[in-house]
Amino acid sequence: EEVRVGQRRLHSFYESIINVLVGYGIATGAQILIFPWFGIHIPLADNFIIGGIFTVISIARSFWLRRVFNWLHTKGILV
Repeated sequence: EEVRVGQRRLHSFYESIINVLVGYGIATGAQILIFPWFGIHIPLADNFIIGGIFTVISIARSFWLRRVFNWLHTKGILV
């Protein structure tokens, strides 16, 4: 029988963090540009805090989804 080897959890975690940090930079920059179009004017520090909160949520989401898909792959459910 074929042995399926998946990505280690730590590697999944590292990949998720790098992905989300890049996303944090893009999202925070987008907030700074887009919020004023909608009449939202907040201090720069608040933009970074809001971005940080969503970054933590995003890391958890990304890690969890990667682990689910890895599990599905190792069980043969996804090829």
